[in-house]
Amino acid sequence: MTQNTRTQLSSLIKSSRDIMRKDAGLNGDLDRLPQLSWILFLKCYDDLELRREEDAIVARKAYKPVIPEGLRWRDWASDENKGTTGEALLKFVNNELLPGLRELTGSDEKLKIAELFKETYNRMLSGYLLRDVANLVNGIHFQSRDEIFTLSHLYESMLKEMRDAAGDSGEFYTPRPVVKLIVDRVKPKLGERILDPACGTGGFLVEAYDFLKLHAKTAEDERMLQNGSLFGVEKKPLPFLLGTMNLLLHGVETPNISRDNALRKPLNEIGEKDRFEVIVTNPPFGGEEETGIQLNFPESTRASETALLFMQFIMRSLKPGGRCGVVVPNGTLFGDGVSARIKEQLLRNFNLHTIVRLPNGVFAPYTSIPTNLLFFDRPSSPLRSAQDLATTDVWFYEHVLPEGVKNYTKTRPMTFEEFAPLVEWWDARDDPSTAAQGRAWKVKAADLMQYDANGNLLSVNLDVKNPSRAADLEHLPPAELAESIAAKEKQILGLMDEIKSLLAQRL
Repeated sequence: MTQNTRTQLSSLIKSSRDIMRKDAGLNGDLDRLPQLSWILFLKCYDDLELRREEDAIVARKAYKPVIPEGLRWRDWASDENKGTTGEALLKFVNNELLPGLRELTGSDEKLKIAELFKETYNRMLSGYLLRDVANLVNGIHFQSRDEIFTLSHLYESMLKEMRDAAGDSGEFYTPRPVVKLIVDRVKPKLGERILDPACGTGGFLVEAYDFLKLHAKTAEDERMLQNGSLFGVEKKPLPFLLGTMNLLLHGVETPNISRDNALRKPLNEIGEKDRFEVIVTNPPFGGEEETGIQLNFPESTRASETALLFMQFIMRSLKPGGRCGVVVPNGTLFGDGVSARIKEQLLRNFNLHTIVRLPNGVFAPYTSIPTNLLFFDRPSSPLRSAQDLATTDVWFYEHVLPEGVKNYTKTRPMTFEEFAPLVEWWDARDDPSTAAQGRAWKVKAADLMQYDANGNLLSVNLDVKNPSRAADLEHLPPAELAESIAAKEKQILGLMDEIKSLLAQRL
């Protein structure tokens, strides 16, 4: 990747967005990025089909294009001097191009494009400005590895900007260092099927692809990586579009992302063919699922909270011997009732070997809810008896803010390098000399569950504080102590509001 390539592409993307700012139909980056994404997608896909056509000629085979003649980029957008513009271009795009793409039928790839454009619309009102954007995008050559690599990084920066502009809508963005850590610790292998059931803009799948690409040494390895390794589900149209584009730009020629709600299928209907060796995800939390979705789950563990439903889906969808890394909110760790019953199943039937406790502010300012990373495996063989626990001990690791940093901010975000002590500790956790400076501690799984005299479950508390930091508050300066108390009271008030809302729904 040359600096010249990076500078040229960065300038091209900036110029395209500057043109879009002049169009009255686009309001902010939440409109501009999806618009630019589908335009980039069509150019990228046409270049992909051109490569396939060239390969077919060399192999003396016939190639049948996925996007039909007349709708391909080369047919309507590539002629910068004589191409359609103005009102005629708007009519073509709105009345022929996008409807034609939505109505594609036949092969899996055609259906995928139809699904992708099902809820994709042109929001630009000026056909002349749309032509100017198309002319700029036409200057990107997706035949060049340098350009694709550079554009993928520029595109990721745009996704982050959209997260910054989205406010409450930014739930589908997970900080890249967190994504990288989860994939790095779960360590997917070639030949394994990897799922993100709430894949958003595709961050986990892209990271898994980059991780596996280092191990793809043969043509068969590459074929497996391209077609049989990465799977995602996303129910919202905007992140579905962005995620598909993100994977394409990183080199996945046919992204296996489904536009669906992963929770739509009844839990007891998830069979062996629906299971995966690896699941890596940050499912949405704080939201609620509709009653029809809740009915897909057993009555004893039925809930409206999305995070609790996803935990059950993940557990059911993991193959024996499979591994999972998942982001969960703090409330999941200490919640009772349904939450406790789900955690009991987790400890009994899975090996919950590690919980990484993240500091406040990792997802700020988009949410102040503290978050944790859960890593667990599904045993390869059944337990000997119903009384046995698959989890013997749970290791906790507290990731702390770097020295001198009070909070993560846009100008001081989290970096992957901060996880170096955790990575060093991970495989040597039983060595007492690697105590990770008081950051790690171990608790017996049986001590995390409480039952009454009749054997009924009372609670499962995974919200275990670092014993080496138990007295920290006693030594805080008065101002920091007051701030800490105020923050805890704010958290309690938030939980009370959630309880009131749940009670109101039941009345």
